Amino acid sequence: MIDIISLPISDWNQRCTAAEQELAIDALERGGVLLFPQLGFPLHDGEDRLLSPAIAGKSKNVSLDPASGTLRASGVDEAEHTRLQGLMTRFVLATRTLLGNVLPRYAPGLQQGRTSFRPVEVAGRPTSWRKDDTRLHVDGFPSSPTQGRRILRVFTNINPHGQMRRWRLGDSFEGVARRFLSSLPGPVWGAGRFLEWAGITKGRRTAYDHFMLQLHDRMKADGAYQSEAPQSVHEFRPGSTWIVFTDQVSHAAMQGQYALEQTFYLPVGCMRDPSLAPLRVLERLLHRELAR
Repeated sequence: MIDIISLPISDWNQRCTAAEQELAIDALERGGVLLFPQLGFPLHDGEDRLLSPAIAGKSKNVSLDPASGTLRASGVDEAEHTRLQGLMTRFVLATRTLLGNVLPRYAPGLQQGRTSFRPVEVAGRPTSWRKDDTRLHVDGFPSSPTQGRRILRVFTNINPHGQMRRWRLGDSFEGVARRFLSSLPGPVWGAGRFLEWAGITKGRRTAYDHFMLQLHDRMKADGAYQSEAPQSVHEFRPGSTWIVFTDQVSHAAMQGQYALEQTFYLPVGCMRDPSLAPLRVLERLLHRELAR
């Protein structure tokens, strides 16, 4: 089962001891969840007006692009747009500070990804099976290949009504890979470069990205696996924050509304133990290089 390791940090600027840093990096790289049960993200005056699913329009979330600073939110007026952009920008800065204190080894290599605000209730939202995050999965992005980089995500539950954010946590990454890998088709030669040339992907889709997308889809499509796989349920209360490598940890968001999420990418070489990365696990099982 996936371990959840708690740290008593209650301030985004709080310094961590060497022992806490060691515990944190060990937990994450071995496929655990790092939980800060007392670390909430306070809202500023007027920001409570943003706590409405209408903010997202027809989408499940609002996203802030790290390169352009563009906020994609179809359900807001000009004043709300400015307020929401300020809220999400503060969250970016807070998460970078937190990671700098908790995981200083990663700081030089961290690459900022999208910031998301999820105001829509997870349970009962109509969607296709492929986009259904209530099904156990590991993350892989169809249009944004990681080329082996890790996907590190920071989540905070800001629900004002006391509602938990309920997750299922599943099998280890190697357990998932061993179950599905032999049945996955390999990539078509030249397909990755074509997708990049055609503008379908932002960068070249490597063999690694191909297999991660296949794993993501096969896990979600397999109803028997969803019910029979080793799994546990954990509830993240409002005012708590958690960090997880979502490319490694089998997870499913079952219930909850109003959460902030920050994505970072980390080169495998920045890890303390690169052999634990999904890239290295898949390469070992397939006996081939996957990220070239």
